[in-house]
Amino acid sequence: MRDDKDSMMNDSMDSRNSGFRDRRGGGAKRGPFKKKVCKFCTQGLVADYKNPDLLRRYVTERGKILPSRITGNCAKHQRALTTEIKRARVLAYLPFDKK
Repeated sequence: MRDDKDSMMNDSMDSRNSGFRDRRGGGAKRGPFKKKVCKFCTQGLVADYKNPDLLRRYVTERGKILPSRITGNCAKHQRALTTEIKRARVLAYLPFDKK
C-alpha cells in the first residue's frame, strides 16, 4: 500500500515537473542563439578613460556597468572596461549615477 502511494506521488510530481520544463524550454520557437562577439578583440579597440563616448555604450542610463553577458565582451576586456569606467568616474568624465 505504501509503495502505491509513493508511486502515485512520484507520477504526479513528474507530470508537474515535465510541464514546467515544457513551458521554460522554448528553444525551438526562438530560433538559434547567436553568440555575441567582443568588439575590443575584433576591432582592435582599446578601453581608455579619456574616451567617454566609447565608455557610455557600456553603462546604463542609471550609471551601472553592463555585464559581459549583455555586451558580449570577453572576460579580459570586461575587466579592463570596468577599470576604465571607474577611472573616468573619479575624474568626472562619466557620472557616478544619473538621478
